[in-house]
Amino acid sequence: MSIYIDKNTKVITQGITGKTGRFHTEKCMEYANGSNGFVAGVHPKKAGQTIFDLPIYATVHEAAQQTGATVSVIYVPPAGAAAAIWEAVEADLDLVICITEGIPVRDMLVVRSRMKAKEAAGGKKTLLLGPNCPGLITPDELKIGIMPGHIHKKGRVGVVSRSGTLTYEAVGQLTELGVGQSSAVGIGGDPINGLKHIDVMKAFNDDPETDAVIMIGEIGGPDEADAARWYKDNMKKPVVGFIAGVTAPAGKRMGHAGALISGGEDTAEAKLAVMEECGFTVTRNPSEMGKLLKRLL
Repeated sequence: MSIYIDKNTKVITQGITGKTGRFHTEKCMEYANGSNGFVAGVHPKKAGQTIFDLPIYATVHEAAQQTGATVSVIYVPPAGAAAAIWEAVEADLDLVICITEGIPVRDMLVVRSRMKAKEAAGGKKTLLLGPNCPGLITPDELKIGIMPGHIHKKGRVGVVSRSGTLTYEAVGQLTELGVGQSSAVGIGGDPINGLKHIDVMKAFNDDPETDAVIMIGEIGGPDEADAARWYKDNMKKPVVGFIAGVTAPAGKRMGHAGALISGGEDTAEAKLAVMEECGFTVTRNPSEMGKLLKRLL
């Protein structure tokens, strides 16, 4: 069992002919069941061509209809990425994973409100992961995104993180300690994004093959505190929590566009305090995440 994707998931790449889309699609196809999982590419001007023996279609709708794909991954440049997300949502896919960094916030606000309006009108709910995220992986089954496949090991610990590199750090530590992962999900660091910590925590809670979770957050926004409060009332599985940015001064943006302390509860210390209060095992040292989790199993 896994959350969101497994070895039978069929995937479309939007932006497959660009340098980044081409490179990472090939790497994903080389990992586990990727050669069967990736079924098509989309490029409006290159329909009818092939790449890595995959057919290229003009639209996501056509690609999904012809291949049965339910997931798309987006490597479209920032100016067109929000439109690419909306195209995938309009095609009624189950999940859209947007890797693109630097999408204008206004574009994301428009897409988010259109997604909400579609759902409110009774349309299908499409989950969005990202933008500005590394993607997600179910080890030994399928990876969709830019994470290095070789550091992952199949197992029963879930990882959810706002930071791409800290996702890899947590996974690498677990694997080194002989602890495998059920799924690892990078939700991305943009202020307007899709799946939040709380959504992924709910999915791990419902997954009978996830026994424990590492949750990694950053300064800025209420998401980690919201997830911790939900955890306290709803979840019995042990969680190790870490927040990046303990030394960040208020008002300074750190790395991700969403990592900006405006005051109050969005500092690292305030989030760690809420997480601790709600039953997380927290650490202020990222090199201890794996060891702490192993102790809880």
